[in-house]
Amino acid sequence: MAAEAHAALRETARAKVNLFLHVRGRRQDGYHLLESLAVFPLCGDGLEAESAPGLTLSLSGPFSAALSSGADNLVIRAAERLSALTPGAPGAALRLEKRLPVASGIGGGSADAGAALRLLGRLWGGAPKGRLTEIAEELGADAPVCLAQRPAMMAGAGEALSPAPGFPTFWMVLANPMQPLSTAEVFAGLKRREGPGGPPAPARFHDFSHMTSWLARQRNDLEGPARRLRPAIGRALAALAWDKSCALARMSGSGATCFGLHAKESSALEAAERLRAAEPGWWVVAAPVEAHS
Repeated sequence: MAAEAHAALRETARAKVNLFLHVRGRRQDGYHLLESLAVFPLCGDGLEAESAPGLTLSLSGPFSAALSSGADNLVIRAAERLSALTPGAPGAALRLEKRLPVASGIGGGSADAGAALRLLGRLWGGAPKGRLTEIAEELGADAPVCLAQRPAMMAGAGEALSPAPGFPTFWMVLANPMQPLSTAEVFAGLKRREGPGGPPAPARFHDFSHMTSWLARQRNDLEGPARRLRPAIGRALAALAWDKSCALARMSGSGATCFGLHAKESSALEAAERLRAAEPGWWVVAAPVEAHS
């Protein structure tokens, strides 16, 4: 442990993509009740940590200008909370490379916080996994699933997690028209807050076609209000769905990032290349989602 503490540790804070999102009601505390299937494609922010006298955060990357490195950053909030619960924690110098767009419906801030908890749990030691989960729950509804960074079915306000169905490796093209969206603003535009549930998930999807057929019967209840606020979301969905190899196009979370699902790497890479050429101002990434069992 001593040797590890002197070296910079690294984590990837993967994007969290909601393959569907049902709004089922609202609790008395104002939080909405959700149902969702979250997956983590192999793309995300990069975070490094090494021991230091205090807690500091430096930012780099294409989307770093949209963030503060101060107390309102979820990385710092996660670090300060864990430091307070870890006797003798020496501090840490944290470096975040922000590659994911901000306020884009793919859990970037929560993913960064989850990565910070995993890194500092290794760097400082002494914090049981249950303690990390408690801190994540305090940081926001998406933080627990991003801490685990494994496919999961989400319920409650997002904190109630259960195993995702098994699925094969597949690819997705992520596209964001670079129009940030406030989650609160999108929820405020909901016309129905008690939507129905979807068909139950099987224990395992036999193949890509089985998975996308089931997903097509689900929905994202936030897509309507998000599209009213940012009509470019409709353009992104149409551009993704236009590709003949795309099995399903949908918005993730509260937007504005949308995704198109592909069975093969080659078709996803080609679709992403075409979309970048057609919309050079958009953020477009093709990434795999690893098989889950």
